[in-house]
Amino acid sequence: MKKISRKEYVSMYGPTTGDKVRLGDTDLILEVEHDYTTYGEEIKFGGGKTIRDGMGQTNSPSSHELDLVITNALIVDYTGIYKADIGIKNGKIHGIGKAGNKDLQDGVCNRLCVGPATEALAAEGLIVTAGGIDTHIHFISPQQIPTAFASGITTMIGGGTGPADGTNATTITPGRWNLKEMLRASEEYA
Repeated sequence: MKKISRKEYVSMYGPTTGDKVRLGDTDLILEVEHDYTTYGEEIKFGGGKTIRDGMGQTNSPSSHELDLVITNALIVDYTGIYKADIGIKNGKIHGIGKAGNKDLQDGVCNRLCVGPATEALAAEGLIVTAGGIDTHIHFISPQQIPTAFASGITTMIGGGTGPADGTNATTITPGRWNLKEMLRASEEYA
């Protein structure tokens, strides 16, 4: 089997065990603890890639095939920092591990079969993490954001302009200038 450099591997499939990833423009560094994909058997979508009939995808439909596979994701959760494929079936996470064609590829999890009806979402180089959504935020102060993060909220939907009566009463941000200033104020949290 042909070997590729670590740099080439990361550019194609994302980081693997032992690689370090900087979170945005912070000084926080993640180290990949485990890679559930099998080297040389990774699935990847695109022209000339492996998610196709007779390679990383089975050629016959079955009740075991996924509705969606998220490939080569860097997952950060309470169990650790690892790379894996994520299988979605009936709108729910069906499994995390090595996805692909069990008939031809080594190490494919029983619950992660890729078939003709499986959609693919490439996550190479992306971080996947669990997070809640709060759909009713009165943006009264910037301190709400780290507090929300600490409780597992990663997405906040709402409005406001800070400590003002309109913000206390509604979740809208009125006017162009207010929108611009709220976007500027939240920039450090993007």
